[in-house]
Amino acid sequence: MKKKKLHPARFLIMAVSILIALVMLMPVVWALFCSLQHEGRQIVTIWDWFKPPYTLENYPNIIHGSSTFRWFTNSLIVAVITTVLTVIVSTLAAYALAKIPFKGSKILYTYFLFGLLVPGEATIVPLFILVNKMKLINTYTGLILPSVASAMTLIITVNFFSSLPDELLEAVRIDGGGEVVIYTRIVLPLSKPILATVSLMSFIGSWNNYLWPLLCVFDEKMFTLPIGIPTLLSIERPDYVIPMTANLVASLPMILLYLVFERQIVQGITMEGIKG
Repeated sequence: MKKKKLHPARFLIMAVSILIALVMLMPVVWALFCSLQHEGRQIVTIWDWFKPPYTLENYPNIIHGSSTFRWFTNSLIVAVITTVLTVIVSTLAAYALAKIPFKGSKILYTYFLFGLLVPGEATIVPLFILVNKMKLINTYTGLILPSVASAMTLIITVNFFSSLPDELLEAVRIDGGGEVVIYTRIVLPLSKPILATVSLMSFIGSWNNYLWPLLCVFDEKMFTLPIGIPTLLSIERPDYVIPMTANLVASLPMILLYLVFERQIVQGITMEGIKG
């Protein structure tokens, strides 16, 4: 059996990919070694971050000795509820736009499509005024509701739903199944890959959201991780050990989510790319 020769172009692509992966991993490796250092240790050169002695005491200290666990809980509550509501709203709206013919559906889809061109920062002031008038400042509701309606997740879901065969849905209608039955028993089970992708996008977006919680929350007890972690860094004497430890703790849900839903995410992105 002859061994296949590695084509030079393929070898170059692999080498570049490995190099990019190493560059992307370097900040994570540095953060890990930084979290294992003793707090207050003098750092002279960059290599001092990687030298022993190491300690694991920073992790229990960051959980029990600060408000990090409270911020972690707030971020988890906000991200989970936002993700669930976003998926529900996006799939319902996408099903109506993709599979229920009505006058003006294409205009409405174009309207949402143009919404992708508007940066979130452009709407932050009127959004704050509205939430303030509704007396939702410093509340979970105020943190969650503005993130529920996402044009990006809607467009992605509409494109996927449009690829589902109309004949299958029509057969269910002929058998007496209504739109609710079609949506819950046919469309959603066939859309697991794209639902996993949309859910992860929504969760990551909510988990990493910085600007809106910064404006909406003033009480430290309501801080999320992106707002709370920077407060751990002292201005007079900057020490990166504790903030980096908190950052690694904050990264755990993202890592676990990707490891659990890797196959669905890749499948969803691949199918969406083929559809596009």
